[in-house]
Amino acid sequence: MKQVNIGGVPEHFNLPWYMGLKNGAYKNQGINLRWKDYYGGTGDMSQALRKKEIDIAVILTEGIIKDIISGNPSKIVQTYVQTPLNWGIHVAYHSKYKTIQDLKGSRAAISRFGSGSHLMAYINAKNSQWDLDKDLNFEVIKNLNGAVDGLTNRKADYFMWEKFTTKPLVDNKTFRRIGNCPSPWPCFVIAAHQDFIDSHPDTLKSILNIINNTTSNFKKLPNIAETIAARYEQKLDDVQEWLSITEWSQSLIDQDTVIKTQSELYALNIIPELVSYDALVYKL
Repeated sequence: MKQVNIGGVPEHFNLPWYMGLKNGAYKNQGINLRWKDYYGGTGDMSQALRKKEIDIAVILTEGIIKDIISGNPSKIVQTYVQTPLNWGIHVAYHSKYKTIQDLKGSRAAISRFGSGSHLMAYINAKNSQWDLDKDLNFEVIKNLNGAVDGLTNRKADYFMWEKFTTKPLVDNKTFRRIGNCPSPWPCFVIAAHQDFIDSHPDTLKSILNIINNTTSNFKKLPNIAETIAARYEQKLDDVQEWLSITEWSQSLIDQDTVIKTQSELYALNIIPELVSYDALVYKL
């Protein structure tokens, strides 16, 4: 049985992977798929791919594109979630900040440099017409627990994270959400280290076939909203809203989307150059 290591964030987007693991779909194909949760998000997974600690990552589109251009020997092999990620902009519940414009020049909490929370702070600043050199400051907090500590103890002023994941912290008055910033691209892709692509293309195809079969029927499963609400400690109406606006993909990311994403990142000086579609994407 072939062991394959895969990483992703411990969020509701990735429940289809857990379902496939639980029902033995991968083992039935001779694949021992070993899932690891990455609480540090995209930056953490990018490093794991580079070090070959994992073979595959379910990772934010903008983060992996940036890291491949920076030398990560991996490629995008498929879009995983087609819809944008809805980033909530959060402050501590008792913070003095009331609006997004109040945050100009303050400190953004980020999981690490190169992470989604870092890159989306630039998108929010651009949308708000801030000076990207003067009005953005960062405090590295590693993960969501670090953000709770950072904002509560005033080590940082605001934190951007997926809106529904942080909703319980808004409900219990740890955070206050003062705005939203949707990503201008599909949020999650599946990326694989080039060595794994070259050595085990059939195994990779089998893994993609299984997850695609799972995601294509995921929203139609009986009581799926209730299952998600219980597993991720979410309110049922929040889960139902999230499901209504979320679409999974079973296709390779297209060239226009890659060009658009790169153009946005380049305009913000997040990437130093534009590269070809084939430099970022591998078609199995």
